[in-house]
Amino acid sequence: MHLTPEFLLTSLVVVASPGTGVLYTLAAGLSRGRRASVAAAFGCTLGIVPHLVAAVLGLAAVLHTSALLFQAVKFAGVAYLLVMAWQTLREHGALRVETKADPRPAREVITTGVLINILNPKLSLFFVAFLPQFIEAGEAAPLLRMLELSAVFMAMTFAVFVVYGITAAAVRTHVVSRPAVMTWLRRVFAAAFVALGAKLALAER
Repeated sequence: MHLTPEFLLTSLVVVASPGTGVLYTLAAGLSRGRRASVAAAFGCTLGIVPHLVAAVLGLAAVLHTSALLFQAVKFAGVAYLLVMAWQTLREHGALRVETKADPRPAREVITTGVLINILNPKLSLFFVAFLPQFIEAGEAAPLLRMLELSAVFMAMTFAVFVVYGITAAAVRTHVVSRPAVMTWLRRVFAAAFVALGAKLALAER
């Protein structure tokens, strides 16, 4: 597999840029610890798969040529982000502090991470408009090449998100023990979810 420096650098910038996945992984690390942050990173990475499949099958092109379908997916994502903002303020969801180990929250963290990325129609645009730029016109197996690049992108997503999450988990004990700090963080994260929802609402095809 040949990976160009341009592809690796551009992918790293896209992955590391603050967005819903990064925000959610940070919140999971702060509120539930290291294992939850890894689960959040895994969930967000899994949420990329449907967009990849859609791009391969040509569904993403349909999504971005159909104004109605694009708007439906977009506003479903906006609504979900607003729900997360509300739950965060109400001490539920992303910044709910867990005091004991429980296998169920891990599944919940993964599911939420998957939904966050599934409901982001801009990800499908990424696979349609971004990845093909790194596939040469004379490529013998363009589909295989796209799958290879996608796998690298997903691996980078998981790795970067894990770093974000573990870093947040490392300062967890210094944060959750201070109610005033947790209240401030809930407001900041809720505002960030609202801002990302507004950004998605204004997104065009």
